Amino acid sequence: MATALTLNTRDYSAGAAASGETLLVLHGLFGSQGNWGVHNKAFAETFNVIGVDLRNHGDSPHAPELDYQSMAEDVRLLIESRGLAPCTVLGHSMGGKVAMQLALSYPDLVKRLVVVDIAPVAYESMGPGHHRVIEGMQSLDLATATTRAAAEAHLAQHIEDEATLKFIMTSLTRATEGGLRWKLNVAAIKAQYDRLREKPVGDTPFDKPVLFVKGSESGYIGAEHEAEILELFPQAAVKIVMEAGHWVHADKPQAFQKIVFDFLDSE
Repeated sequence: MATALTLNTRDYSAGAAASGETLLVLHGLFGSQGNWGVHNKAFAETFNVIGVDLRNHGDSPHAPELDYQSMAEDVRLLIESRGLAPCTVLGHSMGGKVAMQLALSYPDLVKRLVVVDIAPVAYESMGPGHHRVIEGMQSLDLATATTRAAAEAHLAQHIEDEATLKFIMTSLTRATEGGLRWKLNVAAIKAQYDRLREKPVGDTPFDKPVLFVKGSESGYIGAEHEAEILELFPQAAVKIVMEAGHWVHADKPQAFQKIVFDFLDSE
């Protein structure tokens, strides 16, 4: 197993909320904790919210390993080093699988889970168009594409969906020596992509509350996944956000927040 990394985080709470129950928020593939800023600020009015950059993403360290056991170990180190246990963990997509793996491996560290639009199953692909996204990032010559406009024009040849293109551009930043650089470890994501399709594993079910939030237009959580969900998470419940896709929190932010707050307030 890979050595646990010290992850980059941002504390969103102040005052009384900062001393309350901790809510860790884990982003999805190609993302960063900043993508969840609006929701983190809303949750921070009640909870001690910590946004997390997972390994090879955001401002966290890079490493060749990118599997759910390794990423769960990173989050374990964060929780233990800061004395946050037991905490609530919210994860979207890849981050949801990290959250599930953490709970299965270290149940004493986790009070409950919110898993956003992902199931504890092995997928044929983590998402449509991912290989084109990776291809676009790898083919971008950072030595010649010195402006964001030039970089975006190149990526647009590979990424047709404008929302996805804008999302990927959030991980392109200025290098200290000038020019541009990826915050993402693109080589590791490409090399380890098949590991991201895998399901979380555990010998013992996580027998604490788990909320799965599904976008009605997304196929990541289906009726065919119910048995595998309940096998690993016997206290799981599924809530559906209508007219939302895989990025539930972006498509229907108010409905998403209400569902999450209702779950957190009920426990």
